Amino acid sequence: MLAISVLGWILRVAVGLIVVVFAYTVIASMLAKFKIAPDQEVDPEAVVPVNLRYRCIVCGAEVTMTAAQEGEEPDAPRHCREDMVLMSLGP
Repeated sequence: MLAISVLGWILRVAVGLIVVVFAYTVIASMLAKFKIAPDQEVDPEAVVPVNLRYRCIVCGAEVTMTAAQEGEEPDAPRHCREDMVLMSLGP
């Protein structure tokens, strides 16, 4: 009777250890997916003045962009979960 009780405890501990290792592996892999490299630093010398006006097609909010990275057409900002529409290029 004592051998059955000891065997039962050994089996329970082994199953418990397997469950703990499995849970640790799953949680660790989920947390590793949150590790995202930061964006590259913007060179302050490469920022140039611009005058771009955007409008949200959903609610009509307007944004004026006054600075952007040199040599690249800036992406339209998002508002109401939609890309804003370029209204005009400033002077």
